[in-house]
Amino acid sequence: MKFIVPFLSLGLLAQAALAEESTVFIAGVQPDRRPEGAPVVTEMKKDGAWYRQALTGVIPPYPASLRFLEDQGAWYTPFTRPGMTGPYDIRGWHQAD
Repeated sequence: MKFIVPFLSLGLLAQAALAEESTVFIAGVQPDRRPEGAPVVTEMKKDGAWYRQALTGVIPPYPASLRFLEDQGAWYTPFTRPGMTGPYDIRGWHQAD
């Protein structure tokens, strides 16, 4: 038993050293940093089609609470995507045309 522990330790250290040499990108290890060369969105153009989709099921006059759409960038927002079906589809996203 005395001889097994040092050999196991040596094997684990060798594997750790090999793992450190690897430069494979693993997502989520440093969530505060973007990988070098990652694309960056610098501008989001919203045309009439984007606003029509975002305002699906909302009847004019549009309430002032929807002014956040003017500041909406390219990040995800559930407001511009269809949600649940059935009685919860208050904006009519899932109605048959």
